[in-house]
Amino acid sequence: MGFYLRKSLRVGPVRFNLSKSGVGVSGGVRGFRVGAGPRGNYVHMGRHGLYYRATLPSGSAGGSSASALAPRPSGRPDRPLSETPMRVIESGDVSQMRDTTSADLLNEFDQKRRRTRLAPIVSGVAVILVIGLAVGTSTSWAIIAAVAIGIAAVLVAHLYDQMSKTVVLFYEIEADSERDYQALHDAFEELRSSARSWHVEAEGDVMDRKRSAGATSVVRRKLVALSKSPPPFVKTNIEIPAVPVGRQTLYFFPDRILVFDRNSVGSVAYADLDVERRTTRFIENGSLPQDATVVDRTWKYVNKKGGPDRRFKDNKEIPVALYEDLRLRSRTGLNELLQFSKADVARSFEAVLQSLAKHVLQSE
Repeated sequence: MGFYLRKSLRVGPVRFNLSKSGVGVSGGVRGFRVGAGPRGNYVHMGRHGLYYRATLPSGSAGGSSASALAPRPSGRPDRPLSETPMRVIESGDVSQMRDTTSADLLNEFDQKRRRTRLAPIVSGVAVILVIGLAVGTSTSWAIIAAVAIGIAAVLVAHLYDQMSKTVVLFYEIEADSERDYQALHDAFEELRSSARSWHVEAEGDVMDRKRSAGATSVVRRKLVALSKSPPPFVKTNIEIPAVPVGRQTLYFFPDRILVFDRNSVGSVAYADLDVERRTTRFIENGSLPQDATVVDRTWKYVNKKGGPDRRFKDNKEIPVALYEDLRLRSRTGLNELLQFSKADVARSFEAVLQSLAKHVLQSE
């Protein structure tokens, strides 16, 4: 499936148009529009066939919870996770994830994210005004007029928020880089073909293997949904693979990974990314995904020889499946672990990320 590359974007009443000479801006309504040419407040960055232009301000950038056991080689479904010391798998401060080539862009993100949204404030004032008129002795016409003015004010405030907080990114991609990014999209689609995807939040060593189905480690994980969507308050002319990882979301842009959390934005260059993939035997105590490969069976309670412990009446048999783990790290603090129910599904994604890193290093 090919990714789209649009030549124009709309943010509220304003349209941005990309041409060989730069980015043009126009605004208005049908039949009457005004615009500006390619010269203006933009930062034009990029190399090796990848370029982007970002607008600059004047004068200057979930799923359901699940607990499971990860066997190395084989976990106890009913063991409370609180009994096992857990090591949290979490990225560091997003604001520290920076590289020299992304400084201007991240500054623009930070500036615009700090701006206060007017729409909620205007909405609150409008509601208080209408309630005040309704409680008082005002006529119905006065109340209707207040409601109409309030709605109009909220719409204007919403458009203002869109314009003041949105970052516009236009990408120009040459042939070689387009093939690389297409390969990333193809590999991402393969990841999405996995019946289930999890973000692993923490892991720990099992203390009592007899009562943990023979597993040597336990994990805390949550289901996640991989998608193609831009970050909040970002307009771009290209599709962006997105992976939620707890408090943060990873967006795989053509030249870098942007890491968004509630308060800040970070950047990880592909050359700085460390990718590790492995296939693991996993004791699945929940429902078995339809694409899981079952390679063995174990018991809820096992004896020393690996067979069922007859002392327990509710000792059910549990499948051992081959799952895929994908760990993403960087020297700037990125540290995330993903798990997929389909074995070997992350092989192409790992290879593409490593290829992107090598391409950047060889071109420098």
